[in-house]
Amino acid sequence: MTATFTPGPLDRDAAFYVAGHRGLVGSAIWRKLESEGFTNLHGQTSAELDLKDRSAVFEYLGRIQPRYVVLAAAKVGGIMANNTYPVDFLTENLQIQVNVLDAAREHNVERVLFLGSSCIYPKFAPQPIREDSLLTGHLEPTNDAYAIAKIAGIMHIQAVRRQYGLPWISAMPTNLYGPGDNFSPEGSHVLPALIRRYDEATRNGVETVTNWGTGSPRREFLHVDDMAAACLHLLENYDGPEQVNVGTGTDVTIKELAGIVAESVGYEGAMNWDSTKPDGTPQKLLDVSKLADAGWTAKISLDEGVRNTVDWYRTHQTSLRG
Repeated sequence: MTATFTPGPLDRDAAFYVAGHRGLVGSAIWRKLESEGFTNLHGQTSAELDLKDRSAVFEYLGRIQPRYVVLAAAKVGGIMANNTYPVDFLTENLQIQVNVLDAAREHNVERVLFLGSSCIYPKFAPQPIREDSLLTGHLEPTNDAYAIAKIAGIMHIQAVRRQYGLPWISAMPTNLYGPGDNFSPEGSHVLPALIRRYDEATRNGVETVTNWGTGSPRREFLHVDDMAAACLHLLENYDGPEQVNVGTGTDVTIKELAGIVAESVGYEGAMNWDSTKPDGTPQKLLDVSKLADAGWTAKISLDEGVRNTVDWYRTHQTSLRG
């Protein structure tokens, strides 16, 4: 079964479905695949295909008959969104995952890559976090519903491997950022939220910016173009039941990150912190040894990536989602 499968170069002409191809991760994967010569890419917007509609998902995969699938579609958001709408994050992500993965199995998709999040790991997992820390402790309460959904996805992949012998895999990225991110005030993660906040402060001449929390939590950030490159590398070079951490292996404090963003947008005012707001997990640094052993390491530095993202944000402000 999976023991006889040997990873290798993917067929550039085979049908390849990217679920969530307009999102931050999916659009980067699409760009990467196009640049690598894939000629038979498939994607549908949420208006064209509601991944929560089981029969529609089965019909679509039956029609395009993909050989490869990357499941990058998900309902995502920052601390405030996850904490405010836990039911939405749990049910919608479970529906999307079960529908796409069941349809992929029904239609004998050879290779599936399921993408999760580093929030699957316990709040106080030993740092840096190894893959075997999964299910060893309590989750961060502000996003536990989303985390449970993603853990279910990992288990789904492992169950398919055990029961059907298909060489499907999972990857768990750290905090991602870059072109195509969500910069909305209510739905964004920390880095795009900071970019929007400091850019607006710079343009409006605001003398003081106040950020959530204490600024002390440490976070790891991976440019989404690096994530896309890692996804293709894993599909062509890795096979195993355990999820693979995808990150840089280094982190910064949120206060340091705010300083990088402020410098990138040209903000010269004061920076305050509202300690009445939640910090979230104190540190979330991934151990990326398994990824390195598979032959891949991140290429884009945080300073370069933030500058690149600020440029993209300013160019696309009039068409941003949210």
